[in-house]
Amino acid sequence: QVQLVESGGGLVQAGGSLRLSCAVSGRTFSRHTMGWFRQAPGKETEFVAAIDGSVGTTYYADSAKGRFTISRDNAKNLVYLQMNSLKPEDTAVYYCAASDYGSSYYYTEGEYDYWGQGTQVTVSS
Repeated sequence: QVQLVESGGGLVQAGGSLRLSCAVSGRTFSRHTMGWFRQAPGKETEFVAAIDGSVGTTYYADSAKGRFTISRDNAKNLVYLQMNSLKPEDTAVYYCAASDYGSSYYYTEGEYDYWGQGTQVTVSS
């Protein structure tokens, strides 16, 4: 069974930065496509970023491009989301997710087989 544990959330002022981490255990981490999603109060879960398990290709939602960077350390079974120039609209619970196989549907929740419990990010104006 794959387990994902996020950390690094918190309260930050607009314009600030946070780095989220996701620790993965239980399976061969390097083969998983990894994704970050978020859910703001009263809104649906939305895709933020993903990184594949083969060559490390990265994908971003338009809202994240130029501000967020997803990366992975296969030796440590960790995936990161570096978030810069944060805005109040980035306030949400951020979830890490892992996909067993990966496909072109990296931006959809259904692509992912395992999810973390989420970490709260709050950006004050």
